[in-house]
Amino acid sequence: MQLSVVVPTLNGRRQLVACLDALAATAPESEVIVVNGPSADGTTGMVRGREDVDVLVEVADRNLNVVRNAGLEAATGDRIALVGNDYTVEPEWLAALDRGFDGARPLPRSHALAEGYPLPDGSTIGAVTGPTRSSERGGPETRTIAGRDVTYFDGFNVAFSSEAVTALDGFDEYLETGGARDFAHRLAANGYDVAWREEMAVRDGIEASPDGEPKTRVPRTVSDGGHTERDWNWRYRALAYRLVKNYGFRPTTVRRLASHAGSDAIAELVGIIRGEVTPTGWLATGRDVFSGTFRGESAGLLARWRDRGRRNPHGISSRSNRAVAVYDRR
Repeated sequence: MQLSVVVPTLNGRRQLVACLDALAATAPESEVIVVNGPSADGTTGMVRGREDVDVLVEVADRNLNVVRNAGLEAATGDRIALVGNDYTVEPEWLAALDRGFDGARPLPRSHALAEGYPLPDGSTIGAVTGPTRSSERGGPETRTIAGRDVTYFDGFNVAFSSEAVTALDGFDEYLETGGARDFAHRLAANGYDVAWREEMAVRDGIEASPDGEPKTRVPRTVSDGGHTERDWNWRYRALAYRLVKNYGFRPTTVRRLASHAGSDAIAELVGIIRGEVTPTGWLATGRDVFSGTFRGESAGLLARWRDRGRRNPHGISSRSNRAVAVYDRR
């Protein structure tokens, strides 16, 4: 079956070179799609000069989920992988991905489907994922929410069946953070399983220095528009939106929101005691948490009402103007 690999990138030309080199060596027959932008480091020229990139999509939006959807929309493969531009796939990556779809035993599937979500035809494996060597894990993070088993994945090392992408209409572009976790909730709700393969691994990109010195590790870059500080408003806005949109208002939703807020409030209080946080800063954080939660709950209710099936009113089909330019060699 044909594999498409989507690589989102933003001002990460040097890391992207290492990523594309590894893909060319490991998955040479794959359709490679780079979604760029808006970068200002010469990425466009570098990518257009490579013969191993089939499609270059230029976008103007820095929302990572918009970038991902632009790549998913351009992909033609039966399986579509997402790989971070600052990761390199390991030699067994492709073989492990194939085993995940073709025969790997999936994790326990959801035992309670939300009303209105159809079971998929054929295989129930909707995604395969594996570890990033920069953050070794013995397996994926799983949660049982409202009687539904949810398996989370790293959005920079995952492959989906095209069937699952179509059924879920891609990522939710309302979200500026947490898009992969929202996708995981909707995979579970639609009856799709997530298979874990330890060999489907990626690691931080490495690149030879221009003066011929030994290879050195390139630090991982931020791929969400350059934000590095924690945005409390968006953190809770995204969390409340995901929970309310996918599960509605129920005790589980309220309890999880309260648990997160309580833990963060205690952590910030400890920061005050240590002198790392000011009382004024603590109050400002509380204001951001409250505001973000309220806005997320409101938006989640609206999204739940607008799309009672896929729970994704801001998906791939919601617009057609993501790309400002497309260079297609296919």
